[in-house]
Amino acid sequence: MTSVTLVGVDCASDPANVGLAFGVFDGLGTTVHEACRGSRSESPLDMIADRLGQSDSPILLAMDAPLGWPQPMAEALAEHRAGDPLVSDANTLFRRYTDLFAWRRIGKRPLDVGAERIARTAHAALRLLEGLRLRLNREITLAWSPEFTQCRAIEVYPAGTLTAHGIASRGYKAKEGAAARHAILRQVSTRITVDTDVPDMARGSDVLDAVICLLSAHDFLTGAALPPPPDCPAFKEGWIWIRAPVKSRWPD
Repeated sequence: MTSVTLVGVDCASDPANVGLAFGVFDGLGTTVHEACRGSRSESPLDMIADRLGQSDSPILLAMDAPLGWPQPMAEALAEHRAGDPLVSDANTLFRRYTDLFAWRRIGKRPLDVGAERIARTAHAALRLLEGLRLRLNREITLAWSPEFTQCRAIEVYPAGTLTAHGIASRGYKAKEGAAARHAILRQVSTRITVDTDVPDMARGSDVLDAVICLLSAHDFLTGAALPPPPDCPAFKEGWIWIRAPVKSRWPD
């Protein structure tokens, strides 16, 4: 594979809380060359579009946000009327197949996109993708294989990636978790090259999570990430790309 331009996005509904990381995969390794945070004066859309410019190289966006909703929820709500019961249980309606897959394989379950505030983050992520399509004048579809030549996006889950790599992640998102964040960055730097400062580590995990998004992208591009099983609703609901865990909880 030729080199791939990488963008890691720790998505958020507030632009000032969006973490961004930019890097490149050269066919063997991944290098992070910039990490930063969005702002209300310079939107993440502007920052990404300005850095990608008119690049003709393949681009992979690794986005920490759900990019789809549970299929049972969509089917149940299509003809639902106020006051009528919902036949399926809440877990079936609010959780995607990929969320349950991640929980079974690595012991980490993402937030329920159908029931948590994460739905607003998912909405913002999809708007960002559409904005980039218009600004870059490129088709951006989801990648289902490491082999592609244009601009693609994947859904990632930084906390799950850390767990799959055997990197302790307890407490790193807490306000007082700066020490844990620095420890994680040291571990991540043994797997990909982080050739830049990672700002705002004392403030929170947003920018660090964007760097971890590029570790997830590296796993995807090297074929280490687990693909969706046949006949699962990934094309409808989306798929979280996480590598096979160092210590699997369940047999393959």
